[in-house]
Amino acid sequence: MTSDFAAAPAVGQVQVAERADAARNRRKILDAAGLILESRGAAGLSMDEVAQVARVGVGTVYRRFGDLSGLAHALLADQEQRFQESLLSGPAPLGPGAPPKDRIAALLSALVDRLEENAELLLVAETSAPYARFTCSAYEAHHAHLVRLINEVSSASSGVVDAEFLADALLAPLATNLYLHQRKVRGLSAERIRHGLAALLAPL
Repeated sequence: MTSDFAAAPAVGQVQVAERADAARNRRKILDAAGLILESRGAAGLSMDEVAQVARVGVGTVYRRFGDLSGLAHALLADQEQRFQESLLSGPAPLGPGAPPKDRIAALLSALVDRLEENAELLLVAETSAPYARFTCSAYEAHHAHLVRLINEVSSASSGVVDAEFLADALLAPLATNLYLHQRKVRGLSAERIRHGLAALLAPL
């Protein structure tokens, strides 16, 4: 099931306005989920509990967000929208004005920052459904942005690469469960992970 992530459309897409009653329900549900996050952390999130705190039917929560992954993505939507704006019009190297390879490195590093800040909630967003990581608009936006930058690098070097595959390959190490395993089990620092991601760019 595709995650609800309407507040942060893929880069370049236009947002569709919500009906007033739908927007009110959405706000109530997100406020309730935020309260649960503050008091019990992401592990305390459940659709039933959110519905109870928001004082809406649990069916309303499911219809609006699809599943727990969709709800978690929606909680991250404002941050994601700001992030996508920085890709489009923010300062270089994350935004325009830097060589494409530098922009790719900056994007991967920025995604590490986001994992450091929101790993607990991102873990819920990415693992509550089998393909949750890949079906939200955030992943699609990051992937599409990488494809464009990889193609720019390829054109400049007169090389031929499979940009769509490489974009997935570059994003794969940033799966939250793998990232947390590296940080908490293997004991890798965030900086070491950044260096590893930068090394993946060498073939470009």
